[in-house]
Amino acid sequence: MSGSPAIQFINVSKSFHRSAGRVLLRQHVSGWFGRSKPERFAALKDITFQVNKGESVAVVGGNGAGKSTLLSLVAGLAVPTSGVVIVDGRLAALLELGSGFHPDLTGAENVRLNASLLGLTKGRTEELFDSIVDFSGIAEFIHEPLRTYSSGMVMRLAFSVAVNMDPDILLIDEVLAVGDQNFQAKCFERILEFRHSGKTVLCVSHAAGIVQNLCERAIWLDHGELVMDGRIRDVMDAYGGRVAK
Repeated sequence: MSGSPAIQFINVSKSFHRSAGRVLLRQHVSGWFGRSKPERFAALKDITFQVNKGESVAVVGGNGAGKSTLLSLVAGLAVPTSGVVIVDGRLAALLELGSGFHPDLTGAENVRLNASLLGLTKGRTEELFDSIVDFSGIAEFIHEPLRTYSSGMVMRLAFSVAVNMDPDILLIDEVLAVGDQNFQAKCFERILEFRHSGKTVLCVSHAAGIVQNLCERAIWLDHGELVMDGRIRDVMDAYGGRVAK
């Protein structure tokens, strides 16, 4: 691979405490006195890779593979248990539908709130406001409370804010599976524009057609381990063969 890295993972592991439900007082006491230790779940295990600036990379794998955990580490929403994560560039993340939005605020108020969370100044947000609303296609509802929106409308607004802030790195977690086909096509075209302008895209999707058309490379995770990292077609063929067994 050539070019400077936008994202680097160096021997990264991430684990969480596993809780099966309510913890009894005696279990807490046993933990305090060292009689038992909370069980931990390893979401990622010693992962090393890099994504160069301008690359479009898919992260594939079954449920529980560690895909969303990986994106959360890139976005800075979590920190690794061990290892180092390095991100170079302005980042916009679409990791959870409507993340950072408030249901009691209007769409317009949420645009301004979300833009500020993504690092845009008030002045820059106002400059981009009309473009954000136009791209979303929900101008007639923009002054209605978000709780009256469908999930597809929320996704349109979230995606519009993210792409109009012109990030260097765009993280996408399954959001293209939401909404009507026309808007999905519109999102896809905008992401392709990102690629052609030298932006970096890292995405998670179970839709093989989307990732093969969008990305040039794929990283395959399985139970927190990196199984394969290579050309999108090679990885998807190998992953598809494993799933089919």
